[in-house]
Amino acid sequence: MKYRITLDSGEAFDVAHDEDTLLRGALRAGIGLPHECSVGGCGACRFELVDGSVDTLWHEAPGLTERDRKRGKRLACQSKPSGDCTIRVRCDDSYRPVVAASKWTATLKARRALTADMSEFTFHVPEQASFRAGQYALLYPAAATGARAYSMSNLANGEGLWQFIIRRVPGGAGSNALFDAIEIGEQIVLDGPYGHAHLRDDSPRDIVCIAGGSGLAPMLSIVRGALAQPGARRVRFFYGARSQADLSALQALDTLAADHPHLKIDVVLSAPQPAPPWDGETGFVHTLVERELALSIAEHEFYFAGPPPMIEAVQEMLMLRHRVPFDQIHFDRFV
Repeated sequence: MKYRITLDSGEAFDVAHDEDTLLRGALRAGIGLPHECSVGGCGACRFELVDGSVDTLWHEAPGLTERDRKRGKRLACQSKPSGDCTIRVRCDDSYRPVVAASKWTATLKARRALTADMSEFTFHVPEQASFRAGQYALLYPAAATGARAYSMSNLANGEGLWQFIIRRVPGGAGSNALFDAIEIGEQIVLDGPYGHAHLRDDSPRDIVCIAGGSGLAPMLSIVRGALAQPGARRVRFFYGARSQADLSALQALDTLAADHPHLKIDVVLSAPQPAPPWDGETGFVHTLVERELALSIAEHEFYFAGPPPMIEAVQEMLMLRHRVPFDQIHFDRFV
């Protein structure tokens, strides 16, 4: 059964109760409902229920504070309508999807270890893979409850291949289900693409990518997309890792750098081990970016992805200390 969702602005869309949340129904209808992570962590899709009823999927979602809950706020990504509804939310054209999201049954074609805790997963869907460099999709592991958001590391293609670099999180039900409970040839639900931190084709500025951990995936996609453009802009890639054991994940980037003189890679380790010896940069990745680009930092287009503390540090460095214009800064929050 489909229910009619009306915004207080007058726009309306339909959502099937057993298929979509309010957020994904809005995005499939081309409505710019604010969002970032799509899985309950960031709180960007908060709304107020004016009339009607919804079912909440995750009552303890960290995207809402206790104050939000007392004020009657809800998360569109965690709400399914149980009748026609009217909701109050401030939409923005910048959130309108650049590629319409679809839901498929995807087959796991390959899983390749990159480090001790990160692997590249390749899924196949029976249609072309349409998305922008830097976007993400939602995966629904059968052995875990709900969706998990993971960014694609490849580019759109006619073969229907969606590739992800996924880190196994200790105690993480979603990542452990992907590593342990799905075999090659088995299927999973894939829904996407989502996210607005995608490569901007119309910017003339040189690009800076900043990645930490499995944030490597969308940044690798951004690099591939930028280098594939005619008259490629210069790309500076900064990668923050813990130790030398994490560096094997950079093989694809190293291969790209060998073929593209416009790409320069900088690596910094926060906790290098005694062996093998490390004579490179140490510390945090945002500090290295600031030191390397201090004189020209506002002249670049920035894309970044990684753990929340890294995202916050990069935001503070770019927005507060260097006043980089907001329209030159692109990231999706994941908590």
